[in-house]
Amino acid sequence: MGQIIGITGGIASGKSSVSLYLQELGFTIVDADLASRAVVEPGEDAYHQVVEAFGEDILLADGNIDRVKLGSIIFHDREKRLLLNGIVHPAVRNWMRLKTEEALAAGEETVFMDIPLLFESKLTFMVEKTLLINVDEQVQLERLMNRNGLSEKDALARIHSQMPLADKKALADAVIDNNGDIKETKKQVKALLSEWHVI
Repeated sequence: MGQIIGITGGIASGKSSVSLYLQELGFTIVDADLASRAVVEPGEDAYHQVVEAFGEDILLADGNIDRVKLGSIIFHDREKRLLLNGIVHPAVRNWMRLKTEEALAAGEETVFMDIPLLFESKLTFMVEKTLLINVDEQVQLERLMNRNGLSEKDALARIHSQMPLADKKALADAVIDNNGDIKETKKQVKALLSEWHVI
């Protein structure tokens, strides 16, 4: 039986860079963001449930869900947000579980689940170990402003809407310090995989 390792971090902490590197090393990455898009594709169960709950006004001309419109509805209405999460989250967990089982059935020994809200959504039951990609808030702020073209105020608002990385650090089994360059980060990842007998 293989093992499942959860990767998490904060916005602009470098989680995607680490996931990409793990993919280069040949590991399967089961991505929660990808799952949340896949489960609301036209024809999927969650898609029908969302349309039923929110009406056909949320659809684009091509039948896809208008994420911006749906976002503006749930952003201001806690009950509607909970309703949407109640449809999408179980479907996402199921999609991720199936993809992970497929990889393990194909003989892979370690699968990584990339889950941004691993601790907040209490999804640690889905993984055996947790790996946090950590950065200092100043580095996080600069990267986010550069990457998304945000003002300092907007970038800080996004960072502060998440669980602080310091709190996640206390919960994680291992922490990768991603304040330096990618070479330094890759070195740490490789050392940890070796320590965990994954490579």
